[in-house]
Amino acid sequence: MTKTRSPFRPLNIAVLTVSDTRSLAEDTSGDALITMLTEAGHQLIHRDLVKDDIYDMRAVVSQWIANKNVHTVLITGGTGFYSRDSTPEAMTPLFDKNIEGFGELFRQVSYDEIGTSTIQSRAVAGLSNKTLIFCLPGSTSACKTAWNKILSQQLDATCRPCNFVEMLLGPYQDNN
Repeated sequence: MTKTRSPFRPLNIAVLTVSDTRSLAEDTSGDALITMLTEAGHQLIHRDLVKDDIYDMRAVVSQWIANKNVHTVLITGGTGFYSRDSTPEAMTPLFDKNIEGFGELFRQVSYDEIGTSTIQSRAVAGLSNKTLIFCLPGSTSACKTAWNKILSQQLDATCRPCNFVEMLLGPYQDNN
């Protein structure tokens, strides 16, 4: 039996912006993520913006991960090293499994763009109730870097040797 290449399979993706200063009208990072995910063929299923508050973040994301129609959550903001940045603290208790390599790889690819300042990024990711959660910095440039250099491939069933899609949607079955 030969293994056939899987076709592209769209995911339902929710976008959460964490900010004490922006509104949805000024949310260029969230807008960029939405543009990139929809251009890639995925569906935006939810979008929200909350203040940098652990419990506000958890409330929104907990609803999304309880919804079986949400496959992935992209969070932008609150991953820095300032006292108000609390996205990693809000999300990591929700993770069933950490995706250890995400933060490491993000900092590696960011080094080419921002040098040693990448050390202050606390980008993290994990799996919660069969939903992927990626916590990205709040800058539009950082969101583009994460999408273009990591997420676009790992959320694409055609990426080899492996990706997250089969884990989220189950094995591809050609019913023809």
